[in-house]
Order: sequence, then C-alpha cells, then structure tokens
Amino acid sequence: MAKNKEIKTNAMRILDSLKISYESYFYECDEFIDALKIADQLGLPYEKVYKTLVTRAASKNFYVFVIPIAEELDLKKAARVVGEKSVEMIHVKEINSITGYIRGGCTAIGMKKKYVTKVDESAKELMTMIVSGGKIGVQLELKPEDLLKACDGEFADLILKAN
Repeated sequence: MAKNKEIKTNAMRILDSLKISYESYFYECDEFIDALKIADQLGLPYEKVYKTLVTRAASKNFYVFVIPIAEELDLKKAARVVGEKSVEMIHVKEINSITGYIRGGCTAIGMKKKYVTKVDESAKELMTMIVSGGKIGVQLELKPEDLLKACDGEFADLILKAN
C-alpha cells in the first residue's frame, strides 16, 4: 500500500499552490457514473456533494455553475446572475474541448480558460463541500470559500425550486 503514490490532478496542484487545504476521496470507476452513485459509493451525504455544470449563452460566452448533486440548475436564474438573456447546457461532447476535463471529472478548478463561475448559495451553510477532483475517480472536500477562491467564483441562487 505504501508504494501507491497518490495521484495529483491539476485541480489538486492548483489548490496546493494556493495553499488551500482539502481532503481527497478516491473511488474505482472506469467510465462516467452520476454524482448520486458516487456519493452512495463513498458514503457521502448528498447535500455536501456538488456537481459542475457548463453552459453557453446566446452571446457565445460560457458560464460554470456548481450546484448540489440532487438539484437541478434553474436556467432562468443562472442567466440572470450572469447578465445574459438565456443560457443552455453545453453538449456532453463539448465538455473536454471547452473545459479541459471529461464528463464525470469536470471541476470549476483549473479549467482551460477562466470562465465566470457561480456556486449555489446553499454551500454557504456548509463547513465543507465536495466537488470533482478533475478526474473520474477523484473527489475533493474543501471549504466553500476556498472553492470560490480557487475558481474566482461567487455565490448565487441557482437551483430550481419545487412549486
């Protein structure tokens, strides 16, 4: 076991360079599985685990939204908080070319370019939150404020509320 050197993802290297502490979780996975299954596999509470979604506006600008895994992004709210008329999810095939990450390993930390990033305000209530580590099989737990610092993000009201 001592010979198993911990894999450092780009997101981890960025957090290290910013002197941001985090805890890593590793899980076995050969292909994309949804975040709810990952949380179940690792025994993590859904309300602490967040997913990273990437959208495109009519202006052709890309925006990144980080929301709880069991919730749905409210596209109208998302557009409003970034000053656009509308935003839509990018196609799965585009994730790598736009972010540098693959589906299931996408994180707001260290994307190819710096995109406007909003984190759902529900994270404000948490001591720590869990996001993708930038690679399938890796999750990172860190303070919400540290995520904002690492991705130059802001809190916003983003999730669809049940009627």
